[in-house]
Amino acid sequence: MADPEPPMGLDCTLPQAGRLPYTDANFRAAKVFVFGKWCEEAVGQPDKVPLDLSGACKYGSLFMQRVFGGAIRGNYEHQYNFIDGQRVDLSHEARDVACMRHPYLHDPEYFQVPELQASLASCLPRAQRWADEFLAQQSAVVAREPIDR
Repeated sequence: MADPEPPMGLDCTLPQAGRLPYTDANFRAAKVFVFGKWCEEAVGQPDKVPLDLSGACKYGSLFMQRVFGGAIRGNYEHQYNFIDGQRVDLSHEARDVACMRHPYLHDPEYFQVPELQASLASCLPRAQRWADEFLAQQSAVVAREPIDR
């Protein structure tokens, strides 16, 4: 069954509620998870096997918003998240981000560009699937942890 089409005009720059608290441990787990998914996308394309999360900022920022809430910020070069009053970037160590002059400049008007809206809409179903899978995985981990008495 195909994923439902996301609504056009989605304003990801508006803060949303998260489904998991943003912590250092949860961030690290999310980063490992998303990198694994990003690598899965390259299966069968040996010349495209990623070394980091370069090129994944749309998927990563949508994923992070669905998991941890907050808002998406960015510009024509890069997207990142703003969660609980702090800048959060799943791709902060990626080579492409390191090469950018101003990766953390926020241009709110950029998010109104129809081509970006269409691109985000096309990335959203995959990011949502990843978020749902990650949240289910995290719930299973919590359920297996011993309870301190």
